[in-house]
Amino acid sequence: MTADLAWLTEPFTLGFQQRALLGGCLAAVMCAIVGTWLVLRGMSFFGDAFVHGIVPGVAAAVALQVNPLIGAAVAALVMVLAIEAVNRQTALSEDTAIGLLFVGMLALGVVIISRMDSYAGNLTTILFGDILGITASGLVVQAVLAVVVITGGLILYRPLLALSLNQQKAELLGMRPNRAHAALLILIAAAVIGSYQAAGTLLVFGLLVGPAATAALLSRSIPAMMLTACAIGVASVWLGLLISYHANTAGSATMAIIPVVSFFLVLAGRWARRRVLPASSHA
Repeated sequence: MTADLAWLTEPFTLGFQQRALLGGCLAAVMCAIVGTWLVLRGMSFFGDAFVHGIVPGVAAAVALQVNPLIGAAVAALVMVLAIEAVNRQTALSEDTAIGLLFVGMLALGVVIISRMDSYAGNLTTILFGDILGITASGLVVQAVLAVVVITGGLILYRPLLALSLNQQKAELLGMRPNRAHAALLILIAAAVIGSYQAAGTLLVFGLLVGPAATAALLSRSIPAMMLTACAIGVASVWLGLLISYHANTAGSATMAIIPVVSFFLVLAGRWARRRVLPASSHA
């Protein structure tokens, strides 16, 4: 029994692992809150593109030796404004703008990184994260962004709910859905910026959509879905760090894949349940 307990607690006796756990949990909560609305509104592709869109900002910040959070924030703003510009100036669908920016911003980021001396190391860190490298000051920034995302999610709950259910009805009720949508984009940006070091700009999408999608299969209400997504995200961070420590795998990648696996396990369980229940009802 003692050996089993030690196996579970040993990874988190180290300071950098404790910071990784706390930073990962903060990222999971932020991603779960905004991820719930992404899943409900069918904006998963937008979330994926948005995550990739901050790559050039982070890369430029690293190259210029300034805080990567500043670069991520600037890139997120450019991404949002560019999508809105394409929507307003052309008859093309939003997916077209998102797809173009997805590829363009990611390619620009890789081009910037390729000009750096430590190309491989910078590319790996920016794209796949460095959760074990989270610092105390980084945790403070994450905590501030988490407060912003959680507070914003509570304040905007009713407008975002109306927007998710019926945009036209939300307009009739005077809830200004366009403003609610813009506020949601700001919350997504804050969550992504606060999470990219924990999971990387590529892998953070696993925390953004995986827990929320899994929670959608298990929950009957939006508050329950959001809380379930938070629980799944936090559990994924803990289990991912535990497995990565003992199996010597990449921490961020192991952490990001768990909610994806969880989704398909729950989906398989639901399928099996539907197959078994009709048979038992006829018995």
